[in-house]
Amino acid sequence: MARAHTDTGSGVGSDVLVIGGGIIGLAVAWRSAQRGLTVTVLDPDPGRGANRVAAGMLAPVTELQYGEEDLMRLGMASNERYADFAAELTAATGLSTGYRSCGTLAVALDADDRAELRELLAFHQRLGLESEWLTGRECRKLEPMLAPSVRGGVLVRGDHQVDGRRLGTALLEACARAGVALHRSRAAELTVHQDRATGARAEDGTVLTAGQTVLAAGSWSGELPGVPADARTPVRPVKGQVLRLRMTTAFGEPFLSRNLRAVVRGVHLYLVPRADGELVLGATMEEMGFDTTVTAGGVYELLRDAHALLPGITELPLLETGAGLRPGTPDNAPLLGPTALPGLVAATGHHRNGVLLTPVTADAISAYLSTGSLPAEAAPFTPARFSTPAPEAAR
Repeated sequence: MARAHTDTGSGVGSDVLVIGGGIIGLAVAWRSAQRGLTVTVLDPDPGRGANRVAAGMLAPVTELQYGEEDLMRLGMASNERYADFAAELTAATGLSTGYRSCGTLAVALDADDRAELRELLAFHQRLGLESEWLTGRECRKLEPMLAPSVRGGVLVRGDHQVDGRRLGTALLEACARAGVALHRSRAAELTVHQDRATGARAEDGTVLTAGQTVLAAGSWSGELPGVPADARTPVRPVKGQVLRLRMTTAFGEPFLSRNLRAVVRGVHLYLVPRADGELVLGATMEEMGFDTTVTAGGVYELLRDAHALLPGITELPLLETGAGLRPGTPDNAPLLGPTALPGLVAATGHHRNGVLLTPVTADAISAYLSTGSLPAEAAPFTPARFSTPAPEAAR
């Protein structure tokens, strides 16, 4: 049974203050506490961030876009750690994360999509990635509920999945057991003294001081008052609507047994089947600011496009609709490491890869907090890549 979580109501300082208690912030806090640092997390409702909506697909290869090789390598490094990361969390807390290895099948519905998948497979092969081409018949043999119109697919056996909600619960409990203090309020502003971040003032009036402050506030990271202009993170919210359904069996076969991806009418679609029978379908990509309204149009488009892949999906019970906010950046990659303001460290901007990148982010940021050195795998993702060089003096 989970024990009560620790809350702090004082302004007593800690080594590290983490602003944001989503899965990224909690994982950073947990790993930092394991390194012997005293840590406080500032969040009004820790463990219930964007992970409450995320599908939890761990698919660095099928997520790969041209020009994102560094991000792919970071994702693969994180994916390789996930089995041990999930096992460690379960051992520490007694709670399941829903982690399982199931692979991903990316399919094509028409000749253009088939040609695009073929190009993607060739790209994978040039990079030495393990993926294989399947005919439409072979795809349907693996997943009998697929539509007859499926023209072919790419199978990546090394992709996995985790339940984002269970992951958040387990991380929250792990933090409590590791001695992380939780201050349940929202950050009102970053505090700065003599050009150095010193912590934050909470909305309840408490001033929390720390030697180092980690900005892990997800989509709100770019909105925190008190951050100097040159250290502000270029993070924006990207809305995603998601559906949850209950799977049934057909002719003794599971409705869907592995992660499924496709591009339907130019829109990326994914379906993630849980071991407990839940099926997560997502997700829209909408530039709507901080709006999290579930719309009839969003639900219709998801079901319409999923029906093109799996005609039987419209017969499944609809359990839940939801919308969340991905923290997007100009290049769709995370912000990891020191900002232009001494004492302020970024762990945000993970966009569609927040769940996938949780282990590697926690390792990288906790290493930096304890040693002052950022691991090489995180070096391409420092906030400095968005800094504007100072103009040369006139000659």
